[in-house]
Amino acid sequence: MPTNTDDIALPGRTAPLAMDADTFRALGHEMVDQVAELLATLPDRPVTRGETPSEVRAALNAERDLPETGEDAGAVLGRATTLLKEHSLYNGHPRFFGYITSPPAPIGILGDLLAAAINPNVGAWVLSPMAAEMELQSIRWLSQLVGFPDDGGGILVSGGNVANMLGFWTARVAKGGLEVRTAGMAGIGGGRLRAYGSAETHTWIQKAADLAGLGTESVRWIPTDEDLRMDVGKLRAAIEADLAAGDRPFMVVGTAGSVSTGAVDPLPEIAKLCREFDLWFHVDGAYGAFAAALPDAPSDLKALAGADSVAMDPHKWLYAPLEAGAVLVRDADRLRDAFSYHPAYYHFGQSAINFFDRGIQNSRGFRALKVWLQLQHAGREGYVRMIGDDCRLSRELHRHVADTHELEPHHQSLSISTFRFVPDDLEERAGEEAVGEYLNALNRAIQARLEREGEAFVSNAVVRGRYLLRACIVNFHTDTDDVEALPEIVVRTGRKVDAEMRTEGLGEG
Repeated sequence: MPTNTDDIALPGRTAPLAMDADTFRALGHEMVDQVAELLATLPDRPVTRGETPSEVRAALNAERDLPETGEDAGAVLGRATTLLKEHSLYNGHPRFFGYITSPPAPIGILGDLLAAAINPNVGAWVLSPMAAEMELQSIRWLSQLVGFPDDGGGILVSGGNVANMLGFWTARVAKGGLEVRTAGMAGIGGGRLRAYGSAETHTWIQKAADLAGLGTESVRWIPTDEDLRMDVGKLRAAIEADLAAGDRPFMVVGTAGSVSTGAVDPLPEIAKLCREFDLWFHVDGAYGAFAAALPDAPSDLKALAGADSVAMDPHKWLYAPLEAGAVLVRDADRLRDAFSYHPAYYHFGQSAINFFDRGIQNSRGFRALKVWLQLQHAGREGYVRMIGDDCRLSRELHRHVADTHELEPHHQSLSISTFRFVPDDLEERAGEEAVGEYLNALNRAIQARLEREGEAFVSNAVVRGRYLLRACIVNFHTDTDDVEALPEIVVRTGRKVDAEMRTEGLGEG
């Protein structure tokens, strides 16, 4: 009997995770049938069950120990399917109006299956020749869709946070100098690097400044106007004040569709100011960039074409399954400058793109396949129609809100509408401090109740001290019936919650 197990031959090896073709085919067909049934019945299901963490853990049997021996693959898949179907929030539901998460396009779902089957590591070209070229083509198509120059570069990442941070870190090297990568912030001399964004800029910028070694205090938050757009006059004043103090402004972030209200900064004016002061112009278009494809898109939004870099999320308004974010950069060499530690790679006498030279990952999944498939399945015309429909439905919802007793409309931009519930007897007193606090508490409670009951799902925005309900439509399943139903659902829920809170004495003023 051999004493060294390394010497044991393994002819005809059978591994616990192996599966023959017939078994895989049978389980795959059953899974596809289950997914198809789920997609077909989604409108009849609650958006969410509103369960507590302890209830979900109980359903999972979360305290169970790791099984000592393996289980039948069909049983494991069946259990997973049941658990996920019965205990998930469905962002593909036609009455999911929360956050900015879209339903997964069916061809994107199939694309993820195919990508997992081939399983290329899209970090190095030699490990993923066709996948890498598909990603490059997808980046060029994304650029063309939103009007960005298609002869630059880019990379697909997990989502908007990382896409924006890559833009930030690229700007840091482009304007701070290559030595910042070797000597660090302490070794480059001069004043502190400064970045600028509006008060509506997403918190990714704080993470980017922190992880870049600049510190969050390097970010200047520029006030907004009454429409929640960056005040360019105050931006200029901040840049000039920092220059006078010996600091080094290096980039400005313009927002193309804020998370709260869908506001679009005056991008043409920001671009002009960046050229004047030689600053990197980055656009956070994680939500709104794809609306630049619309023929009637506002000129402010179309001006993202003049940026040095743009972040966008195909898993938002391109309706791709999570995860899929992207950053586009006007000059592809700037990405190499910021992230590469290798010389340019050539294969068969031609340059080949290694994506590990363009970002922070070495091992990378094949995110691009679903995007590549969807762009061809819908085409430019299909995306223009779907995104345009979402915007039209949002405007229709806002009109219904304005026409609905006890609802107070606030903002509407792109496909976001904000509003709040105001009881009849408090409408004329809404400006009083105590009443304002009660309305904030009331609308917070309404949102929580809607989340628990699952009839519809909205998120919130806090604008100038007011807690607002927020409905965002990035959903090709949503139609007129759904937007007509939402105001009635909110009013019905609002009256119940208001009555409960008054009974508890919270509404007395």
